Amino acid sequence: MAAVRLGCAERDRIDARSVVEGLPTAAEIAEASAELDDPSGNQALVEHDGGVVGYSTIRRWQERDGTWLYLHRGYLLPRHRGRGIGSALLDWAESRIRRLVRQHGTARTAVIGANAMASEQEATALLLDAGYRRVFSLVELELADLRQLPGGRPLPAGVRVGAVDPSSYRAAWGTVVDSYAGAAFTERWPFERFLATADPTCWRAAWDREDMAGVALCSVHRRDATVGEVEELSVRKESRRLGLGRALLLDGLRCLREHGAETARLYTGTANPHRSYDLYESVGFRRRNEHVRYRKPISV
Repeated sequence: MAAVRLGCAERDRIDARSVVEGLPTAAEIAEASAELDDPSGNQALVEHDGGVVGYSTIRRWQERDGTWLYLHRGYLLPRHRGRGIGSALLDWAESRIRRLVRQHGTARTAVIGANAMASEQEATALLLDAGYRRVFSLVELELADLRQLPGGRPLPAGVRVGAVDPSSYRAAWGTVVDSYAGAAFTERWPFERFLATADPTCWRAAWDREDMAGVALCSVHRRDATVGEVEELSVRKESRRLGLGRALLLDGLRCLREHGAETARLYTGTANPHRSYDLYESVGFRRRNEHVRYRKPISV
């Protein structure tokens, strides 16, 4: 399966260092497969002459508004495209999802989802021809050289920025979760899952006197320690337009640099309701990739 991903990279212009969807190792694919509800039932392989030339995977989760999203993602080596194999994988995924929806009893709130990078022209055409519609996209940005960070600016009186200790984990989580209130297509994120993946070395928070006003959750990529990621940057509504987002971002980036990262990545929705692009570009981030989510109603 890792060989399939590598074999698709040139044709689909895959960014190997992407923090959204890059080129996973065989071990990483195995780990992700083991986390599926039904690893054998929710994956399909395409074989040719004894080798795997394509595959599709199904995952599901519940979004904040109660929607159950059943997401399928498929890959097929370029030399096997244009023969109906991609359509067959798509048909398998949709049929499997309809069976799962009946089993789970989620027909009233379930939808089918699929992802494709904007550069994956054949996958995009396949989805659109099958009746999928684009519902949102994420833009991935890169700061190419962490040695070239701009200087900071004075903070408002009473505001300080510093590391996040364990006693503040719940407040940090709550700050991020609250920032997504009312946002469409967002997955539920329980505190337990937040803790399970916590890597707080480069987490930074802003306090307005005793209250947490914002947080930046930054981490060094576990496979490539030269790449840092800004996983979340959230400032509470009442504290926006005060320079806190910039201060948090720069402090987190400096921490990533101190821990060996040479570049940094982040992603954000293209809707851009809080003008986050302006902030990211002001410190040196530039657009690299666009990742698109498609949806289609389920008829069971």
